Amino acid sequence: MSSRLNPYISFDGNAREAMEFYKDVFGGNLTMSTFGEFGASDPGMTDKIMHSRLESGSGFTLMASDTPPGMEHKPGNNITVSLSGDAASGDELRGYWAKLSESGTVSVPLEKQMWGDVFGMCVDRFGIGWMVDISES
Repeated sequence: MSSRLNPYISFDGNAREAMEFYKDVFGGNLTMSTFGEFGASDPGMTDKIMHSRLESGSGFTLMASDTPPGMEHKPGNNITVSLSGDAASGDELRGYWAKLSESGTVSVPLEKQMWGDVFGMCVDRFGIGWMVDISES
């Protein structure tokens, strides 16, 4: 396997819900392990997600977990995930955009920009920033 860069998102107790949502958006195979499966005895943490991994059919990998006790959770501007492709993948990317921006906040509508690409930015309902870029070339 070659080296890869994978976004890893920390959530404040709703990693399961968020990752199931992203599976609905991107499809693929989702695996999740709880803190309880690895011996956590704190009743508030046993069902929380220690590690999850979504492998989409398009080759995307997204990882996430719930923030464990004792660690600070800082939602918001600490991560933005970028999805990009050319015109051949435009329909696929528009479909992702539609699902991610629904119930979220759009800061830049997905439309042709001055540099020639179709581009949009949104924050999904879980507070994660997304950029979608569809190049014409």
